[in-house]
Amino acid sequence: MRYIIAEIGSVHDGSFGNAKKLIELASNSGANIVKFQTHIAEAETTKKAPKPKYFKDEKRYDYFKRTSFSFDQWKKLVEFSKQKKIEFMSSPFSIEAFHLLLKLNVKKIKIPSGEVNNLPLIEEISKNKKLQIFISSGMSSWKELDESIKILKNNNLVIMQCSSMYPCPPEKVGLNVINEMKKKYKRDIGYSDHTIGMAAPFAAATLGAVAIEKHLTFSKYMYGSDAKNGMEPKDFFQMSNGIKEIWKMIDHNVDKNDIKNFKNMKKIFEKSIVIKKNIKKNQKIFLEDICFKKPGNGIPSKMYKKVIGKKANKNLKVDKLLDWKDIN
Repeated sequence: MRYIIAEIGSVHDGSFGNAKKLIELASNSGANIVKFQTHIAEAETTKKAPKPKYFKDEKRYDYFKRTSFSFDQWKKLVEFSKQKKIEFMSSPFSIEAFHLLLKLNVKKIKIPSGEVNNLPLIEEISKNKKLQIFISSGMSSWKELDESIKILKNNNLVIMQCSSMYPCPPEKVGLNVINEMKKKYKRDIGYSDHTIGMAAPFAAATLGAVAIEKHLTFSKYMYGSDAKNGMEPKDFFQMSNGIKEIWKMIDHNVDKNDIKNFKNMKKIFEKSIVIKKNIKKNQKIFLEDICFKKPGNGIPSKMYKKVIGKKANKNLKVDKLLDWKDIN
């Protein structure tokens, strides 16, 4: 199974209505997973914790408190996702948030980049062997990632290459890491994208990523930390279709020796040996007596050396496609 994940993050800005609409947009835009973030402010952060440079308008504690949903609201969002035929997933940012997701009976969770070193959370998650777990490697070294993956060794795990930069420049995407992860971990590898555009997701799909995650937003002009780095629905739909086409290409190998489908095209586009000037019966044929023209249903041009030196057994006129029956 391959996944296109529409990352909603905090784009809903605490609006339950926006969250529902984003689920609908994710489904209509070609994603098969819609992903949220489950924040419980008091379990996740102190009130004085610093905020990232790209988010300056509000204290993070206040922001998480304001934009969080109640259990009943989360339950309704999970149910709404089912109605829209898209799977619900969320990232827990605390053990309490993880337990909330378990109560919602979610089947998939994503460990965000900032929680890879939160080994108490990783250990708690590892106890549940029914979940499919996606883990983001955004700000982790190999050693740090190794520690968490060792804990999750008996879980159904997809490891996501990611660069935690917003936006991420092309030179920091780390496509090379996808193949390195394949060799190192022998697991399914995905890619979580923070670039502006579609090139990186397409490249990751080509390299064999089985899951592609991208932020989805109504508009890049919305308030919040995620919207300006997200992709608007029209572009997300185009990206989804492109990724699916790439996966279809990967799944269907082409045999270069199987040319039966090109039989008619070869007649139309390839060249045959054609008489260039009138040749009399019993006259020898030389290179200057022939040329190479369409259609390709005569003696193939590549066999011209087998024709040179042969004698015509009849008069041959200019522009005649040469046939083996014409020479001896």
